[in-house]
Amino acid sequence: MCRLTVRIAVLAVVALSTPTQAQSVADFYKGKTIEVYIGTSVGGGYDAYTRILSRHMGRYVPGNPVLVPKNMAGGGGIRAANFLYNAAPRDGLVFGTINRGIPFEPLLGNKAAQFDATRFHWIGSTNDEVSICVAWHSTGIERYQQVLERELVVGASGVGADTYQFPKVANGVLGTKFRVVTGYPGGNDIDLAMERQEVQGRCGWSWSSVKATHPTWLPQRKFNMLFQMGLSKHPELPDTPLIMDLAKSDEGRAIFKLIFGRQLMAWPFVTPPGVPQDRVEALRTAFTKTMHDTEFLADAAKAKFEIRSVTGMAIQTLVQEIYATPPAVVRKTVELLQ
Repeated sequence: MCRLTVRIAVLAVVALSTPTQAQSVADFYKGKTIEVYIGTSVGGGYDAYTRILSRHMGRYVPGNPVLVPKNMAGGGGIRAANFLYNAAPRDGLVFGTINRGIPFEPLLGNKAAQFDATRFHWIGSTNDEVSICVAWHSTGIERYQQVLERELVVGASGVGADTYQFPKVANGVLGTKFRVVTGYPGGNDIDLAMERQEVQGRCGWSWSSVKATHPTWLPQRKFNMLFQMGLSKHPELPDTPLIMDLAKSDEGRAIFKLIFGRQLMAWPFVTPPGVPQDRVEALRTAFTKTMHDTEFLADAAKAKFEIRSVTGMAIQTLVQEIYATPPAVVRKTVELLQ
């Protein structure tokens, strides 16, 4: 009996000290649903890109889960970012898309942004983007130079959104006279406000979104393009001025790089921090494979969406680089956004 007791005790110790076999990614995701949060209202570019992605990406995630899009508008995307960082489950069953400028809000001093962007896991972006600044056709403003002399009222969502920050930094660096009206839930709402002439333009409008959501507006001359915003010109817009070329000083160009560097991560997808690394890598791989999937590309082309994808690791590197911007440039940029 004594020997039997000792033997049982030894077996118990061995069982406790032997690690259990880890659950595979495929076993974890099999039969599950992944919630994909969208930090804007229904109808805009972020919403449309996410819904197309969600229809196809599940085929490439091990276990083939179903992806279900859910809108969570508010604060120009800050609400969704805060949720993903602070409240969302950290098991790989939730990821989302947030406005491309939101990750840099803590750097720019926005107290409402309760997250550390360097700790998110970046899955990828469907496009490397260029945005445009436009005036509605009825304003009579046709060229960038006219906004140096005349006020143009533009719509925006929250202070973290491109539609707010892009015209504000243009005012500070170039001397333009944009007056920014906030409070619109998303880009689609700003577009409707232009049609109703509640506002006179939009400054911070992705070129790919323009083509996808309002393909008839350009040929119908519903708006006039004043300049494009990014680190380089879009190949389809060779005659539209690039804002980087309009800056007259090194400081101005540094501020523009801080703000417009985000265009590389045009439509970013991100998981909460703390998601197991094997599931993060599975989502990144699935995202990249989806970007080359013929059915996905056909759906994107049908919707007139550009696909010039960027990997999650490239975005992770970009976020780290922007957070290393010299403090003096950051302080000046913050002043211009007030």
